[in-house]
Amino acid sequence: MRLPRDLSGHDLAKLLRRYDYMRLKSTFRGTPHPITIPAHDPLKVGTLAGILSEVAGYLEIDRIKLEKELFE
Repeated sequence: MRLPRDLSGHDLAKLLRRYDYMRLKSTFRGTPHPITIPAHDPLKVGTLAGILSEVAGYLEIDRIKLEKELFE
């Protein structure tokens, strides 16, 4: 089988999600910050809290502030 030549990274990520792959990268602060989010449904509270703490640390903001920005 020949590999597709017109597949975007976004499309590949969508295809791989069926195998529970999900990885995000931010360059918001100028340096790359990769984070892996498990494709669990639902995420355990501790896992979610850990992810939010890591993101808040990278963004240099309080986790509570991040939670309000995301969920309110």
